[in-house]
Amino acid sequence: MKYKAANEPHACAIARDGRRCYHLLMKKTSIALFLATLAAAGVLSACSPKFDWRDYRSPDAQFTALFPGKPAVLTREIDLDGKKVSLTMTASEVDGNTFAIGSAVLDSVEQAQAALPAMQTALLKNINGTVRSEKSASAASSMAAGNHQRSSLSIEATGTQQGKPVLLVGRFVAQDKRIFQVIILGEESKLSRDTIDTFMDSVKLD
Repeated sequence: MKYKAANEPHACAIARDGRRCYHLLMKKTSIALFLATLAAAGVLSACSPKFDWRDYRSPDAQFTALFPGKPAVLTREIDLDGKKVSLTMTASEVDGNTFAIGSAVLDSVEQAQAALPAMQTALLKNINGTVRSEKSASAASSMAAGNHQRSSLSIEATGTQQGKPVLLVGRFVAQDKRIFQVIILGEESKLSRDTIDTFMDSVKLD
């Protein structure tokens, strides 16, 4: 499998193309409207059936990952369960399938923990999803810099979007005050297990 380092594009630098390869994930004022905004602005790369895996390191959100195409990055204020949050979304799309990582910093560890089920529920509602598998994990650690808390929820679900069947693979992580949303959304027939695992397993949170 071929990998290459990705440039870290500024959204404005790649927003000139008016093509739309991405569809609305959720209703207005929700997290995934942010992804739809990327598409509406032409920020996401053009749809292509080729998976061109490349390394990406976020300069701000403290994660590294492999994306199957050149990722776009955009930050804006969204509504997270009634709270205004500045969310940075990094996403790429290949053959109608979206691979995305969202990150935000909340005011407290408690708010970050509470955000996980809210993110999961919102995405499931959007696709009228049925959960196929689900697991959760939590851990606490003590270091010289202080105590750290990390929790995660992982799901696979099936649903429909614009009348078509879709697969949602999601991981929602709270790491101290920071939250992460790692998702794949697309047609299951176009998403091999190898493709899913390559993206999800590549995500490393600093």
